[in-house]
Amino acid sequence: MSEARPIVLLDLDDTILDFQTAEAGAIRRAFAALDIPVTDALIARYSDINRQHWELLEEGKLTREQVLVRRFDVLFAELGLDRSGAEAAARYENELCRGHWFMPGAEALLDAIGEKYRLVIVSNGSEKVQEARLASAGIAPRFAHIFLSERLGAEKPSVEFVGDSLTSDIRGAKNAGLRAVWYNARRRKPRADIVPDYVICDLAELPPLLEHLFS
Repeated sequence: MSEARPIVLLDLDDTILDFQTAEAGAIRRAFAALDIPVTDALIARYSDINRQHWELLEEGKLTREQVLVRRFDVLFAELGLDRSGAEAAARYENELCRGHWFMPGAEALLDAIGEKYRLVIVSNGSEKVQEARLASAGIAPRFAHIFLSERLGAEKPSVEFVGDSLTSDIRGAKNAGLRAVWYNARRRKPRADIVPDYVICDLAELPPLLEHLFS
């Protein structure tokens, strides 16, 4: 196919690969090694804290290194646990490298659009983790480029680095003057200050939308 094919930028986590499932499993295994009992409520609370910290990173209020450790420090403080956030972060990252889970319809999406468009991954995730998950899924060859913020030295939503996240993916695309499609699979509430050009709730909606956009 010609390299003149339109370019489609895709987030990885919770767009192509199911990050929430991977996150829950990694927390259970890492905390088991630290003798910390894990409940669904604890995982949900960690996920909330984690999301809040990544949003602080996107706003330039925390560094990546601070986020990786501080999210566990905050959780442990809430739980009244005397544990090392740095140790938990290291164990969690190692566990997160194990295996992969696809979002519903993700493999079919890649089959449907892979020949028509040049697909590019853009992700704020850890380089070590994302490379391991892409290798496990066997999908890296499907992408013309894989841009990881840790490798590039810039974070979404900066204009230097352009899914499913309003605060990073959609804001990043808008900052760069790109058309933005919000994949809202988990039916999250919209935000008045971040308005995507299009919203889809099922990946099967994307191929016909792309046909319309590039017709």
